Amino acid sequence: MKWFLILWFVPVALIGSWYGLSYHDINFGFIMLSRQVHDLVFQVYGDMLGMPPDSIPPLLLKAIIVDSLIVLGIACFRWRRQIIAWVQSRWPVEAEPSVEAVYSELPVESEESLSRAP
Repeated sequence: MKWFLILWFVPVALIGSWYGLSYHDINFGFIMLSRQVHDLVFQVYGDMLGMPPDSIPPLLLKAIIVDSLIVLGIACFRWRRQIIAWVQSRWPVEAEPSVEAVYSELPVESEESLSRAP
């Protein structure tokens, strides 16, 4: 599971950091982080897909969100017992009163019927 999360996180972190740095043209002297390469990469992808380059970053973001939700679902399923134990330790469930305890607190009816009907 550790390698599964690493193999998901590393590409997402790399594409996210590259996109953020190249979009704002924070290149630290590397040509790969320049805004010109950023525009060129999305122009090439746009030409390959037959769509405008400006529509690719929102699609990339949606794909990352969907993939992240799938990975989160797999991780939650894998660690469900530990998650449930942690939640129960944080918020202990109070025992519900038994039926006998509830009825013992009710007022006792008298033997005499209150009805005067024949």
